[in-house]
Amino acid sequence: MKSEHTFVICAYQESPYLEECIQSVLSQKEDSAVLIATATPNDHIQALADRYGLEVRINRGAHGIAQDWEFALRQADTPYVTLAHQDDIYEPDYTQSVLSALKQADHPIIAFTDYFEMRGKSRVYAEDSGLLKTKQRLLSPLKTAWGQKSVWLRRRSLSLGNAICCPSVTYVMERMPDLVFQPHFKSNVDWQTWEALSKQRGMFVYVPQALMGHRVHEGSTTTQVIGDGGGRTGEDYEMFCKFWPASVAKLLVKVYARSQKSNQT
Repeated sequence: MKSEHTFVICAYQESPYLEECIQSVLSQKEDSAVLIATATPNDHIQALADRYGLEVRINRGAHGIAQDWEFALRQADTPYVTLAHQDDIYEPDYTQSVLSALKQADHPIIAFTDYFEMRGKSRVYAEDSGLLKTKQRLLSPLKTAWGQKSVWLRRRSLSLGNAICCPSVTYVMERMPDLVFQPHFKSNVDWQTWEALSKQRGMFVYVPQALMGHRVHEGSTTTQVIGDGGGRTGEDYEMFCKFWPASVAKLLVKVYARSQKSNQT
């Protein structure tokens, strides 16, 4: 029986964590199709793909975070797709929990879960992280079906920052626009996507369990992007202006910049 769901692993250069990511998506309680997508083909990625019997799809077109994610998303032919980032991992019941929630939802657009951070050999959960706790508070209005359906509540949850962890998201492909990820963004590619999708009628399905782990380390794309202070600040301001007057947006940029330092090691 063909799977309804695909993990597309976005691989870049030679990550020492890629194999752990592959193992986590192949160890799900509910089977999914698994592919690797990359714009930087190399022996390391190919060797791991061969070891685990996975196909590698190579983006030979425009490169960049948005372009690479868009390419990866379009490689799957299943109704539901998760873009797995090479440094991250998924708990064994991620797919089962997310697909169950999606099938109970009324016209779902995306589904997403809470997450924990991986710092070295330690796992950090919300009870020990001010940042994760704040993100859960921002998402708390979406714990009910009514909140998940409400355009106003979805946009209020997004208006104070990006609380949705990108690799925790599963996309309902029939609800996706022709271009999901806007290429002029770098640090806020995902936040911009949620903002655009939040205007649609349907549901943002929130599974409030930490079912995936986001790895925080100096070489991660997230840490590198946050380190680009000038570019990041400009994008944050652009995003806040989608929800607030310019004067409020400027104030929020300053507060948000301080909170994001938690992602740096």
